[in-house]
Amino acid sequence: MKKNTLIMVDLQNDFCPGGRLAVPDADLIIPLVNELQPFFHHVVATLDWHPKDHTSFASNHPGHQIGDVLIMDQIPQILWPDHCVQGSEGAQFHPNLNVQRVRKIFKKGIDKNIDSYSAFFDNAHRRATGLADYLHEQNIKEVYLLGLATDYCVKYSCIDAANLGFDVYVIVDACRGVELKPGDCAKAFQEMEQAGAHLITSKKIKETQSLKPTESSLW
Repeated sequence: MKKNTLIMVDLQNDFCPGGRLAVPDADLIIPLVNELQPFFHHVVATLDWHPKDHTSFASNHPGHQIGDVLIMDQIPQILWPDHCVQGSEGAQFHPNLNVQRVRKIFKKGIDKNIDSYSAFFDNAHRRATGLADYLHEQNIKEVYLLGLATDYCVKYSCIDAANLGFDVYVIVDACRGVELKPGDCAKAFQEMEQAGAHLITSKKIKETQSLKPTESSLW
């Protein structure tokens, strides 16, 4: 049987309603995410995990505000509210997310000098998170992505996964986006598809996946 992995991207308190960088309706996908997990051989998750002095925080750039774009080390950086600070409640998984099936957690954005949207690399592709190595070790070739946010961390994770040679699927109805500009999410899905990813719905997964929720022995 062909093994697959579900990658749950940044399902954290700060990205949900009431958080420091809340994504609209982000909490609404949590029940669906829980429902989908048993359909996969492996489940892994990512956490945005920033130090307090992270370069992406507008508060660390006097005279600038949230939404400004600065060039840092030759890379454009959007300034965000302080979010997902290491060890904070905002950095924790949403309390309703089932994490019992999560085999491994990959933390990103840990270097204060550079952001890391992708689950695989920082934004300059200088440091890997270890996710690609883990998938290769597990002989995984097929990955499914969902989570937050569509137009940033999901998109860049998807593009990197495709460039690394994985067969990539994005579960469209299990993602939510920031939409700094209207249409950002639609554009992100288009970019992911152009990179070689397959856009799929949760309904399709339930209809086609050979692995069934009752096959708990795999866990």
